[in-house]
This record gives sequence, structure tokens and C-alpha cells, in this order.
Amino acid sequence: MTTHLSRYDDARPYTTKDGSEIRELMHPQQHGNQAQSLAEATVYAGQKTLLHRHHNTEELYHVTAGQGTMILGDRTFAIGVGDTILIPPGTPHALHNTWPVPLRVLCACSPAYDHADTEILDDRA
Repeated sequence: MTTHLSRYDDARPYTTKDGSEIRELMHPQQHGNQAQSLAEATVYAGQKTLLHRHHNTEELYHVTAGQGTMILGDRTFAIGVGDTILIPPGTPHALHNTWPVPLRVLCACSPAYDHADTEILDDRA
């Protein structure tokens, strides 16, 4: 049965290929939506995600807690609460939490997130 409501506490966290902890807040395989997904990523103090890209997926990151550094293509820049970042398909990207509290990012993906669409480019976290 699909539902149009997702409760945060029901979204069990798991680790993605890039090493971040993810809670799928809305995903077609679970909730009945069709063209996109919404997840919360958590990167803990001092951690980095692996440099990766998605061949088909456009992502929007919106920072809701913490601060860090974003690698996006050939640029590296600081991010913090309230920042929203566009990650076009095929663009290498990674996060580094530079604060002593968890970095939390809402991740909107279109089409919906799929492990098979993730290519790890550098496995040195």
C-alpha cells in the first residue's frame, strides 16, 4: 500500500554509497510519488562523504543544520544553514562537516534517488 504521508520517525536511516546517513522522507518505492524523492542526509562531525556523481539525477541540497564545505565540480565553498545548492546530473560532489554538530541536508532528487545511479569517484573519505 502506498501512502501520501511520511513520518520522520518511520524513515529508518541507512548508509548510502557515498557514506552519508540517509532517511528517505518520500520515495516512489514507498510512498506513491512518481518523479522525485526527498531525503535527509546527515554527515557527522569531522566526516566527509565520498566524491561521487549521479549520471541521471539532478539534486537540490538544502542545509538545515550545521556547517561544512561543499565540493561541486571544480569548486569548493562553505555552506551553512539556509543555503541551497543545485547539483546538475554528472557533476562530482561531496560534503565535509567542519562543525562539531551534525550537518543535516535535505536532498531533493529528480528522478528519484537510485543507488545504481551513483558512481564513486574517490573512495578516500
